[in-house]
Parts: sequence; structure tokens; C-alpha cells
Amino acid sequence: MKREIVRVEPLSGYLEHWKAPASVVTRHGGMVYVSGLPPFDPETGEVVVAPIERQTEIVLEQLKLCLETAGSSLDGVLKCNVYCTSVEAFAQVNAVYERYFPKDPPARIFVCVRGWAGPIDIEIDCIATM
Repeated sequence: MKREIVRVEPLSGYLEHWKAPASVVTRHGGMVYVSGLPPFDPETGEVVVAPIERQTEIVLEQLKLCLETAGSSLDGVLKCNVYCTSVEAFAQVNAVYERYFPKDPPARIFVCVRGWAGPIDIEIDCIATM
């Protein structure tokens, strides 16, 4: 079985604009793999400069859109990887994250990273079932 690239608009277009060599979603064998994305403004495609809570909401809304476009949902998420530029933001990120995964949250890792090229403080990727 060959992997399938799933276009998720407008996010796929945003990644192309930023010349990122990645697919937003890949599907294979009943599994969905969602790339980590910066908090793109849904109207402009520009990276949103905002407090960590707002960035986290945007990223999780994008994750939800990707999953639903690929035929899955937040309920199908098995594992999330959270990359954040500040360990001090752990509590704020968790407060937003638990709104999206209120019951039986998936496995997760929270990794503090040095930073990205741009005003990005958080990125979340995931693996989900169909």
C-alpha cells in the first residue's frame, strides 16, 4: 500500500508559500500523520505573533482541521509531540491542550526547543488512527 498525501487547504498552500519541504498530512494503512505547523493566521497565512495560549489554540485548531480532512478526528489521536520554546509555558499550554483533549488524552511529549526561524513559540504534530 502506497502512502497518500492529503492536501489540507489553506494550510498546504501556506507551507508551499514558506517553501517548506513537507506535506501537511500523510495517510497510510489506517494511520494519519500530521506535521507540526506554526500558528498560521487562518485569513492571511502569516505566522501569528500572539501569547502562547493563542498560538496553542491556533495550532490545535489546525491539527483538528488536518485530522478531519484526512478522515480522522481528535478522538483518533494516539500520540502528540509538543515543541515549545519555553518550559515556563508548560501550564498555559496544558490549560489550552486539555480543552481539546478533555477525556482520555493521547500519549504526549513536551519538548523545550531553542526556537525556529520566526516568531513561533509552539508546534504540535500527531499520529492518529482513521
